[in-house]
Amino acid sequence: MNSSYFTEEHQLFRESLKDFLQKEVVPHIEKWEKTGSIERFIWKKFGEMGFFGIGYPEVYGGLNLDLFYTVIFLEELQKVKSSGFAAAMWAHSYLAMTHLNAEGDERIKQDYLAPSIAGDKIGALCITEPFGGSDVAGMRTNAVKKGDKYIINGSKTFITNGVYADYYIVAAKTSPELGNKGISIFLMDTNLKGVSAVKLDKLGWRASDTAEIAFDNVEIPVENLMGEEGKGFPYIMQHFALERLIMAINAHARAEYAIDYTIEYMSQREAFGKKINKFQALRHTLVEHATEVEHCKVFNYAAVARLDKGEYVVKEATMAKLKSTKVADETIYSCLQMLGGYGYMEEYPLARLFRDSRLGPIGGGTSEILKEILSKMIIDKQDYKPAVK
Repeated sequence: MNSSYFTEEHQLFRESLKDFLQKEVVPHIEKWEKTGSIERFIWKKFGEMGFFGIGYPEVYGGLNLDLFYTVIFLEELQKVKSSGFAAAMWAHSYLAMTHLNAEGDERIKQDYLAPSIAGDKIGALCITEPFGGSDVAGMRTNAVKKGDKYIINGSKTFITNGVYADYYIVAAKTSPELGNKGISIFLMDTNLKGVSAVKLDKLGWRASDTAEIAFDNVEIPVENLMGEEGKGFPYIMQHFALERLIMAINAHARAEYAIDYTIEYMSQREAFGKKINKFQALRHTLVEHATEVEHCKVFNYAAVARLDKGEYVVKEATMAKLKSTKVADETIYSCLQMLGGYGYMEEYPLARLFRDSRLGPIGGGTSEILKEILSKMIIDKQDYKPAVK
């Protein structure tokens, strides 16, 4: 472990988490991958262990730990042979719950954040829309205030935990004529009349449920507005740095896992009278990938350290996700190739890892969108500031 960022306490946490995952999660992964449904009991066990409360206030049951505990949480989740399971856990804890903590009032924190930390409630963040994709400002879902209620109509898609969640964090336009300045954030219970969710069939992330959600005249109380009306876009933007770093960390961790597995396989597999880890072409290809992954990891850790100090690292987080997801895809592609025909078999982890990894350059902002964001910052000298102080 890198002693610049990880202490002995971090290491003890990692060992405890690894032990928990091996005992409580890994035995169920194949079933969850086949059914596409993660059984409810595991959420409660995560909650009881405190894993959903790593960075949240102690008053709501959290542990209030530094961001490198989150790094460990994310890294070890990539080693359970199911990025879909990992996604369900971190989307709940770091997408939905981030908004509860940042924009929720005391009632919302008591009624939703505390149970989410405990594993009693599951959340989903609903931003992406069928016609919008990465264009957050182009959303069409609207919320009209009528007396003591908001009436919400519209749809969302590609929503992780969208089928089995207990609540949604929903972005909707309260003033459509104002564009991105007319977006607000709402808390919505999933059992309300007019809410429907359809499970999507995906290439990878098979264990997680991903949904397309429709809102048909859904009524929610005005107190379920989170933060100020019209401030939804800045709230969303504020949390993108963390989301992009999460996906960057996931990428370097799954690439490391692929390399470690491939090294072990090469040390056992023989061809032409010797172990294949003695063939120069394979050795040199593998160490090139290992070098790329290490570069990503060092950069990602440095960005996390700055974010943990409260710095605004939107550029670095964007770079981290762009580069790390690309490197992960390239690494896993090569590792699968080194297994030959076995790499193509579902009983070996590289086949699933190959499919799961492909979402990296798509989710949380496509690589093409990230390149344009970076172009504006690097070439056009646009200076992004924190959206919310």
